[in-house]
Amino acid sequence: MYHHSGTVAQQAAGSATGVLDPAAPDTEAIVFQRCTWCGTTMYHRVLCPVCRGSDLRTERSAGAGTVRHATVVHRNTPAARNVSLIEMAEGFVLRGRVMGPLIGIHSGDRVRLSTAKDPVRGEPVFQLVDEPYRAWT
Repeated sequence: MYHHSGTVAQQAAGSATGVLDPAAPDTEAIVFQRCTWCGTTMYHRVLCPVCRGSDLRTERSAGAGTVRHATVVHRNTPAARNVSLIEMAEGFVLRGRVMGPLIGIHSGDRVRLSTAKDPVRGEPVFQLVDEPYRAWT
């Protein structure tokens, strides 16, 4: 009977779980992965979505991004909250919350990372870089 020691599997899983480790030394940064084969950037993946490569390098994001989609959620929360998809400057997309007036957050707004982990929801929190002028139409 064959018994796998698990050392190779643990080493491979260790590199991926290091990315997801909440006890990272710098908690005010978002870490993402870049495929060493094709250069695709991704957020919290085990395999590259383009080439299916497993050789992923961990990098730190600069924290700048653009709102791709924003919505207001009223369910399972005492007050309305913002949930947004943020496209980071490095090319990956992640879900987070943008601080500010709920009705004032739109697609295309530039944001910067405020807190890497919200203590309540555990998602990144962003703030608007500049307050855009939007005329009433």
